[in-house]
Amino acid sequence: MKRTVMTIFSMLAVIAMSVPAFAHFQMVYTPEIALDKGQAVDLSLVFTHPFEAGHTMDMGTPEEFYVLAQRGEEAKSKKTDLKEYLKPVTWTSLTNSGQAYEAKLPKKITRSMGDYTFVLKPAPYYEGEEDIYIQQVTKMVMNVGGLPGNWNTPAGLPCEIVPLDKPYANWVGGVFRGVVLSNGKPVPNAELEIEYMNHAPDMKNRKFEKKAAVEAPQDSFVTMGIRTNDRGEFTIGLPKAGWWGVCALGVGPEKTHKGKELSQDAVLWVKAVDMK
Repeated sequence: MKRTVMTIFSMLAVIAMSVPAFAHFQMVYTPEIALDKGQAVDLSLVFTHPFEAGHTMDMGTPEEFYVLAQRGEEAKSKKTDLKEYLKPVTWTSLTNSGQAYEAKLPKKITRSMGDYTFVLKPAPYYEGEEDIYIQQVTKMVMNVGGLPGNWNTPAGLPCEIVPLDKPYANWVGGVFRGVVLSNGKPVPNAELEIEYMNHAPDMKNRKFEKKAAVEAPQDSFVTMGIRTNDRGEFTIGLPKAGWWGVCALGVGPEKTHKGKELSQDAVLWVKAVDMK
């Protein structure tokens, strides 16, 4: 009997180790981030697994949601709170539905040329399987009219990824570089997860498309892992058009929430475009 029980436990352990652990990514999504002119912008805020369009996790009320706008590199950055535009919605993945948010921003928010750095500090999410909280401080940078602004300026967040290349102006086949900061200081040897948004978001119907853009040859290609160098810098390739998420795990200064471990992560979204 004892031997049978041990055999069962061994089999369960092997099964658990063989199940792929897909990465969590907080999305701040809009179809285009290199705009020719100012216009109204719709955003979808979803906490999910972007490569597989997998389990969508329920988002609580965001702690902060704002945009830093800058017209030209010498101009002063302007902060605009966007929480008034947030609306709770239900977002459907390929496996379930969960609470997400959308924001329909009027043209006055992005009417001028320059850069717009959108910042989301979500409520910590309790991950029951790991018995920890996760809070992904997320940035997405948009440009209007080609006039550069604050794309490479730290936003002063507890943790963040600061671009060394414009996140909105990348050709497929190129590379993207960035630096991971915690309390404004570079984080050497930080663990990063990279995922491709493999299922197109259908913003109108608040769901992911079922059709995948690519097929991973093996599970390690779903969530790719890299490390920053001793200066907190990293470089990734961009082999496919679309959105790429970069997440620096546990680099934030806050380590606990409600008496449990907190992984305070930094997320940045980058878009690559085909050269035609």
